[in-house]
Amino acid sequence: MSEQTTAPKAEKEPEEQAPARARDLTSWLPTLVDSIAAVVLALVVGAVLIVFSTPRVIESLSYVFSYPLDFFEYALVAVWDGYRALFTGSMGSLGAWERTLERAAPLVCAGLGVSLAFRSGLFNIGAQGQMLLGALVAGYIGFSWDLPVGLHALVALAGALVAGGLWGAMAGVLKARTGAHEVITTIMLNYVGRFVMLYFLGKEALQRPDSDNLLSPPPADSARFPELGSLHIGVLLAVLAALAVWWLLERSTLGFEMRAVGANPDASRTAGMSVAKVYVLAMTLAGVLAGLAATMQVLGKGDSLTDQVAGTVGFDAITVALLGRATPLGTVLAGLLFGALSAGGLAMQGAAGVPPELAQVLQALIVLFVAAPALVRGIFRIRGKGEGSGVMATGWGA
Repeated sequence: MSEQTTAPKAEKEPEEQAPARARDLTSWLPTLVDSIAAVVLALVVGAVLIVFSTPRVIESLSYVFSYPLDFFEYALVAVWDGYRALFTGSMGSLGAWERTLERAAPLVCAGLGVSLAFRSGLFNIGAQGQMLLGALVAGYIGFSWDLPVGLHALVALAGALVAGGLWGAMAGVLKARTGAHEVITTIMLNYVGRFVMLYFLGKEALQRPDSDNLLSPPPADSARFPELGSLHIGVLLAVLAALAVWWLLERSTLGFEMRAVGANPDASRTAGMSVAKVYVLAMTLAGVLAGLAATMQVLGKGDSLTDQVAGTVGFDAITVALLGRATPLGTVLAGLLFGALSAGGLAMQGAAGVPPELAQVLQALIVLFVAAPALVRGIFRIRGKGEGSGVMATGWGA
């Protein structure tokens, strides 16, 4: 009798686990649908902006009641030409793909750093400053040190990671030891990082010879990332970084502690976890990833050091992390999308006469609609409330 009663239980266990596994696999679907709907809605609004920024369409409005077909024909042509140029300029050829990937790589790395902080309950606004310090160290090692090929790039890369990590760790220590809010400290450290860059660029050791501008020499060829075909190896490093962040969050003990602290720091502290340690390590790793993003600009593209060497990547990384729902895969896809918009923006102007700023408007619209999921669901009649789909750092309300 005992064998007969225990056997069915053993057979039911896999059946009971199957629904749980199915729920795990489909739990991301509501957020994916919301994100796709947000992108589609942004493209629709962008189409309206294209229509009313095209001179020929605007001229047709003066006689729209007499010949309405002209307005609709010109509008359709403008939208078709604009979005076709966007697609062609970002994914229509091998060269377009290379531009998209090279623009997406730093966004992915910096976005992973912001996402990692999000998952730990921290709102990291400091990727820009962390990138500037990483670029400063990588650039200085790149043009001033004389090392063999390969070793030179490796040392410059390591310097950028250490500098970015230390800059990020400052905000983590302030949060852990004094309770200083990470939003305030990271914003202030962005300003400090910019002025640190300007200070050192004013020194003779970092200034380009025979130049009065705050501009350094470019990195030596020995310090540049090697190329795989026409792409520098930084693109591969971005992919490896995404895999490393996924493993850290989903498979490691530290990742479990980060997710636990991000969900409920008080309960994590009661369970014996060191919340302070998690805060410091999360911001340190976020800075490391931002430093990696900086090397894409300096060691990958070969840019000289200026206070604008990071561009707006550090701030765009916040939108990439939000769109990616603070997950490694989502961040990679969001980075690719924003890289494509950046690469295709100039093509839209050249081929269709669309203002290049429209690509930035599209990025802003995507973030706006991602931040307003109830509006998107209402417009597209999407069922479900999608609780827990948003990204919220608990540190904001702490």
